[in-house]
Amino acid sequence: ALLTNAKGMYSSTLAEYSMMACSYFAKDLPRLMRQKDGTAWQQYNVLELRGATFGVVGYGDIGRACAKLAKAYGMRVVAVRRHPVKSMSDPYCDKVVGVDQLNELMAESDYILVAAPLTEATRGMIGTTQFSAAKKGAVIINVGRGPVVDEEALIAALAPTGKLKGAALDVTAVEPLPQHSLIWEKENVLLSPHNMDRTATFMRESTNFFIEENLPRFMRGTELYNPVDKVA
Repeated sequence: ALLTNAKGMYSSTLAEYSMMACSYFAKDLPRLMRQKDGTAWQQYNVLELRGATFGVVGYGDIGRACAKLAKAYGMRVVAVRRHPVKSMSDPYCDKVVGVDQLNELMAESDYILVAAPLTEATRGMIGTTQFSAAKKGAVIINVGRGPVVDEEALIAALAPTGKLKGAALDVTAVEPLPQHSLIWEKENVLLSPHNMDRTATFMRESTNFFIEENLPRFMRGTELYNPVDKVA
């Protein structure tokens, strides 16, 4: 049986979210909101995204869309993908490496975007070893699939003794996130209920793509767009 997906329908809004998440921590938005609530006028230094390193784990359509915006912000982009040769000449990527160099990406990235699909190979691919290799003060952003990140290891890495400054999570291992999860208690977590790709038109656009593009191609017996690698 043939299987396709709606690749590309959600990339733009997720790229916007990824840059917002970077800015959330770089400009310390929680502090701004606390100061406003407390009527406190206190200046403080902020970080620039320009010159920071943006690591992408899973350089598919979503990862590349995020990299495009990161480059517009003046960030350096490094990426990990299964077949790095496919992106060697990509204008949005300063360096692309294989999965065997994931820890290297963790060590040099200020912001780590997880956009990998969930397969047996990617389940738990970012865990204790990867967080131990991470750059001190890094931020992880997950817009892929929750189980790609080991949540117990993530919670430990978000502790004061851990490597991470914070995390922006649009996905979690279990959804809805259980009320007993320690993630709820973490002040350094930006949490959204898997809705950063939920625009007013996302369902119509996905349906139109199927009806106007792939269904006619299927009926004509021609090659379909966005085939899914079911083996992976």
